[in-house]
Amino acid sequence: MIIGSHVSFGEEQLFGSLKEAISYNANALMFYTGAPQNTIRKPINKDYFDKAIALAKSNNIEFKNIVCHAPYIINLANRKEPEKWDFSINFLIQELNRCLELGVDKIVVHPGSSVGITQEEGINNIIDALNIILNKTKDVNILIETMAGKGNECGRNIDQVANIVNTINSDRLCVCVDTCHINDAGYDVNSFDKYLDEFDQKIGIDKIKCIHINDSKNELGSHKDRHENIGFGTIGFDALYNVLINKRLENIPKILETPYIEIDAKTKKPPYKEEIEMLKEGVFNPNLFK
Repeated sequence: MIIGSHVSFGEEQLFGSLKEAISYNANALMFYTGAPQNTIRKPINKDYFDKAIALAKSNNIEFKNIVCHAPYIINLANRKEPEKWDFSINFLIQELNRCLELGVDKIVVHPGSSVGITQEEGINNIIDALNIILNKTKDVNILIETMAGKGNECGRNIDQVANIVNTINSDRLCVCVDTCHINDAGYDVNSFDKYLDEFDQKIGIDKIKCIHINDSKNELGSHKDRHENIGFGTIGFDALYNVLINKRLENIPKILETPYIEIDAKTKKPPYKEEIEMLKEGVFNPNLFK
């Protein structure tokens, strides 16, 4: 079972991220290289990077199971203001180059939002942007994330993702499937193999390089995108566990992005150690956080 969670990327950079993941008994992890809401980034520290390599090796964590996530401020879908579209392209290029420095070969990207334009125009803008980015970078794979379809989000169904991936036709352009997002987009996770069959027919399962394992606060097809802790949402433990152990996806990292647990009015804690243990055991614990 290749499982981990979102972790922080602070002063100790990837070394600190790995320490946090190990504290959750994880063998995979995902991080932002800085705050997801801004462009402030510190240079990669070689000393911490060398420590990260040693720590990963001593804990049997393979770098292929370490995933980066691009910041939310990137929007490749909208070029009504060309300078903002150019900024998104250039900043994502920088993020890919930071991944390259860190030895990480996967970065998850939200496709973008088509505010004020049609979805078709948004998809075409994403395709144009990704062609530029792929031509100006190397080695790191871009994973388009499946989206819930909130507002003007692109990537809200398999057909839209297929349009992007198949039009570009690059070995480095892949997909990250988010269980909360596909539920909110209208795909029943309880019939996940049916989803995979359609995905395989239109894109190819080999293009899936990461799964975000999240329950949802919302009903099927709500187009809202609100994550819930594993087994406490509308998808349910059994469906998510079956995604986790699906033989068609057994060699790719599964990443939890579930909400922090409120301890009291002022304190919250990450749920990942408890959720990972529960998933490894394969039995839902309704009293997990009590």
